[in-house]
Amino acid sequence: MTGASVAVVGGGVMGASVAYHLALRGARDVVVLDRSAGPGLGSTGAATGGFRAQFATPINVRLSLLAREKLRRFREETGVDPGYATAGYLWLACDEADRDTLAWAHRIQQAEGLVEAVLVGTDEIRRLSPAARLDGVLGGAYCPTDGFIRPREILKGYLAAAERMGVRVEWGVEITGFARDAGGRITDVETSTGRIAADAVVNAAGAWAAAVAAHAGVELPVQPLRRQAAATTVTDLLPENTPMTIFTGDGFHFRVRDGRVLLLQPSPGVPDRPFDASVDPDWIDAVAAVARERVPVLRRASIDRSACWAGLYEMSPDKHAIVGPAVGCENLFLINGSSGHGVMHAPALGHLLAEVILDGDASTLDIAALSHSRFAEGRPNPVSGSL
Repeated sequence: MTGASVAVVGGGVMGASVAYHLALRGARDVVVLDRSAGPGLGSTGAATGGFRAQFATPINVRLSLLAREKLRRFREETGVDPGYATAGYLWLACDEADRDTLAWAHRIQQAEGLVEAVLVGTDEIRRLSPAARLDGVLGGAYCPTDGFIRPREILKGYLAAAERMGVRVEWGVEITGFARDAGGRITDVETSTGRIAADAVVNAAGAWAAAVAAHAGVELPVQPLRRQAAATTVTDLLPENTPMTIFTGDGFHFRVRDGRVLLLQPSPGVPDRPFDASVDPDWIDAVAAVARERVPVLRRASIDRSACWAGLYEMSPDKHAIVGPAVGCENLFLINGSSGHGVMHAPALGHLLAEVILDGDASTLDIAALSHSRFAEGRPNPVSGSL
């Protein structure tokens, strides 16, 4: 049997961020456990790499601003370039309700210090994303400091820096249960390779987090949701600095990555196969048809079916992260349910959870809005469509 001060379950970007920030603060005997054969084989590797601060709740705007600050220092601190590029996010409203939603979110963003975010009319939209067809578009919202990141590079940077500071990372290790004392505290992590005594455990298991929490008798309202991405063949039809352009009503959006145009739109999950991360060929046909209608220049592009992929979001009931101690198990710490915002918020959430574990509370930001207890207490965060 081995031991650890903190055992982190999950070696994706969230678990890597927590481990790095714990080690940076001086924590010793931190171990990261992941059932995958190596890094980037789960949801982190499937992320498309968007980054935005244009959210509709104060806590998500604050998380993005903290994460952005940390991304700007990331290369200096870890030695790896996170790929943060400010191409911008451009939201389009095709009816009055969507325009009102963007205006309401804009007021929140301004109040939280995202002063560069602006509401835009059709002339400015045409300048920012000239390929988008604007029939029916009434206006939009744009933030020039939003843009793109490289999820695998962020994971690589955090893991390498954590290991340099003494964090152990063990791949191919399945969590099979927890041993607990009479008070309900976890004493040991039971794994496919043996027991690990631990003073604290972090659940960073992404879409699989509910099953990990259940081993400790904790109910965690996190469910997997399939998200798919279609990719064109390499093309010069759109420039690399095209902003992420999003139709607010139905969530269709497009961007350029590595010379390909990525086409994205929320798609149904597979109710009888919740962890299915396969690509639906009918969905590819449907999203390509939407793209040809809304971005006419893409009628000259071909879809590369071999380059399309899918991954799993980890959804919470209010589409906000769950961060902090678990209700009913005081030394199980949660960093789950980011609902599609995990990679972009990982620098901030890992920093904040390290504060909670080591200091008893987060001092950099007030994260009461992200507590596990908020659902039982009837205070979920407001949910506003794509935002």
